[in-house]
Amino acid sequence: MTAPGSRPTDPARPHPRAPGAGRSGGRQPAGQDARPVRPRGPVPGAGRPAPAPPRRPRQPGRPAVAPPALRAAARLPGRLREAWDRPLTAYYVILGGSALITLLGLVMVYSASMIQALRYGLPSTYYFRKQLLAVAIGSVLLYAASRMPVRLHRALAYPLLAGSVFLMCLVQVPGIGESVNGNTNWISIGGPFQIQPSEFGKLALVLWGADLLARKGDKGLLVQWKHLLVPLVPVTVLLLGLIMLGGDMGTTMILTAILFGMLWLAGAPTRLFAGVLGGAGALAGLAIVTSSNRMDRLHCIAASDPGNGCWQAVHGIYALASGGWFGSGLGASVEKWGELPEPHTDFIFAVTGEELGLAGTLSVLALFAALGYAGIRVAGRTEDPFVRFAAGGVTTWITAQAVVNIGAVLGLLPIAGVPLPLFSYGGSALLPTMFAIGLLISFAKSEPAARAALAVRGRNGRRNPGRAMTRTMRRYVSRRPSGER
Repeated sequence: MTAPGSRPTDPARPHPRAPGAGRSGGRQPAGQDARPVRPRGPVPGAGRPAPAPPRRPRQPGRPAVAPPALRAAARLPGRLREAWDRPLTAYYVILGGSALITLLGLVMVYSASMIQALRYGLPSTYYFRKQLLAVAIGSVLLYAASRMPVRLHRALAYPLLAGSVFLMCLVQVPGIGESVNGNTNWISIGGPFQIQPSEFGKLALVLWGADLLARKGDKGLLVQWKHLLVPLVPVTVLLLGLIMLGGDMGTTMILTAILFGMLWLAGAPTRLFAGVLGGAGALAGLAIVTSSNRMDRLHCIAASDPGNGCWQAVHGIYALASGGWFGSGLGASVEKWGELPEPHTDFIFAVTGEELGLAGTLSVLALFAALGYAGIRVAGRTEDPFVRFAAGGVTTWITAQAVVNIGAVLGLLPIAGVPLPLFSYGGSALLPTMFAIGLLISFAKSEPAARAALAVRGRNGRRNPGRAMTRTMRRYVSRRPSGER
């Protein structure tokens, strides 16, 4: 109880004159409190861990933090798009994809052709050794084509076209041309080696057509129908006629696809494109109805009875169906033991499905899809009209031939007798295809950004280290010394 008129004393605050109120025992300055007196004796609860602070509740408008795995998955499409936009991506995809297809094809040719060779009294590695020799020669052609400048590619167009036409005419000469499976499209060059001139006609059409359209495009003549069609369409019809004299319907389909692809790249009007397509369809229908063999092949689409002339088509489906998810293993195919005709050429994809399963066939499809997409990128990014037409023609050639072959094995298209590019057995088909892959590699390296990237890699470490180019995840930037602005 306080006296009247005196100031009340706070019980929590010590008296200013009490002992221990300050360091010197004097009065504390105004506005400052005295230090609390530390209690003597043990403090209740000492030595126990401090309780965790209560978790702050998430505000309703604040988004939740995603786990690291989900954040990485969300960034994956952007990183893939960024990687695909790099200057040398198309170059590496074409080179790596074609190499993988060729190497896997060598393995499957050996596995699929062993029984066929033994049935003919030949060594089990007979077809494999011939294919390996063709791959070696084709690798030299691929390297040469990838190192050639564009002007040399254009210079080869007319001699290659003339040589192909001459060889296809020789095929029709009695005593020179040879028939294989009912088609007279082969020329023997001595011993067990033969060539099929129509395969080189594909490459000739691509180079010559690209050079022709590029020259007319530079003069501004492609806006006129007659300059767009003449002489491209008549020369293509000449090649198709020489091939059809030998009865090879499959190769004519591929050449027709190349023609349509190049006309589309040249900007042909829709009416013109539809007219050419309708004429080609009418001629193809006439060629089919006038041949009993082609009509039988047409009836084998989605067939299930091997007794009606569809033995090959149905047993190809049997091989794919028995492969399962991962196949029966390399060399363990049952259909290649005489049940499936041409297991190492036209129907090697069926043997691949039986031995490697769905995983193996999807891998082959993914490689061809990547190769085709990279070719489209090269054709779409270049500023050189010849490169655009040639890259588009090669991409159309390889993609269309793969679709026709795989579609026939799956029972979705009639059996056309065309090999799977870079994969099936056959040197005559492999050599021009590998040269065409070399063209794509050369075109991919000729892009301005790709040339700059390759030049930087070639100069890496040989120039001033202070201004050396450093490759980052997104672009090439100049590395400056510290402190330089």
